[in-house]
Amino acid sequence: MKIAILPGDGIGTEIVAQAERVLGALDLRLETEHALVGGAAYEAHGHPLPPATLKLAQDADAVLFGAVGDWKYDTLERALRPEQAILGLRKNLGLFANFRPAICYEQLTHASSLKPELVAGLDILIIRELTGDIYFGQPRGRRASPDGAFKGSPEAFDTMRYARPEIERIAHVAFQAARKRGKRLTSVDKANVLETFQFWKDIVIEVHAQYPDVALDHMYVDNAAMQLVRAPKSFDVIVTGNMFGDILSDEAAMLTGSIGMLPSASLDAAGKGLYEPSHGSAPDIAGKNLANPLATILSAAMMLRYSLNQPAAADRIEAAVQQVLAAGLRTADIWSEGTAKVGTVEMGDAVVAALASASTANAKTTMTKG
Repeated sequence: MKIAILPGDGIGTEIVAQAERVLGALDLRLETEHALVGGAAYEAHGHPLPPATLKLAQDADAVLFGAVGDWKYDTLERALRPEQAILGLRKNLGLFANFRPAICYEQLTHASSLKPELVAGLDILIIRELTGDIYFGQPRGRRASPDGAFKGSPEAFDTMRYARPEIERIAHVAFQAARKRGKRLTSVDKANVLETFQFWKDIVIEVHAQYPDVALDHMYVDNAAMQLVRAPKSFDVIVTGNMFGDILSDEAAMLTGSIGMLPSASLDAAGKGLYEPSHGSAPDIAGKNLANPLATILSAAMMLRYSLNQPAAADRIEAAVQQVLAAGLRTADIWSEGTAKVGTVEMGDAVVAALASASTANAKTTMTKG
């Protein structure tokens, strides 16, 4: 099982290092290879996604990604900005389905921005389409100069666009995911204003005919944003477009206590995926041992489950994370009175130790039974 490791910029290197340590504690036969991406790749090679990095990602069975970006690159022309690396990877790897689970662990109900009774037991899945929508639609207004200014241009525009096959395939993925959970799917759109999303809604209804066992409802995105903070547990699986999914999944992250707890998976049609935390590169805290590595560690668990066919190993990582939280260890983003504040490395140490203790306990149990 070959994993491409792309740490990226800012805190990306720190959090990915801890996820690698956790993977290394599992006694699996994993081959890993590192490459530069984002701003680090631009500095070294003049492009955020060099050909060698892309080839490594294409040849691997899965990709573990950190984060990209830094304010110092904001004046670069758009094609060379670090964020273009993740867009390029999604496009070239055919990654069209983004899974973002939002789970509020029992130990973190008081870290949520909502009242504990609203988030206790929260477990929702947001599925975001990744290859269409306004982020990729053509035509689009072009900046007149590489310094980012429009130099007096009279307008700027981006085009929202979806093709039928893009909507059909994400709808199938969402209905299939809902079948494995509570058999409830909410399709989020803005069909009352945008023709693109009336098209989306019509196609989702068509696909629903193939999944009569799944309950389908539709919700406008503004209402969905409101309901996520009013009654988040009323949702089970949400499917939506690229831009709406980008926004709603970050909103959902705060229900869990911190975006530092939110993993994600971006999958192709065959189940190969890129796995990354939902947060950004946070250059303001980079190198300070402050970042929460749990979203990246949980992303590694998703990688084992979805792309590497190692569900038992994924379960072990998730159980270790819960054990660490139960022990009261917290990074700064989820810290509260009465808990122990730890750094990035120390949180990684704790998860590795929890894995080791669970392995020892299992071994003793096996010996006793034998």
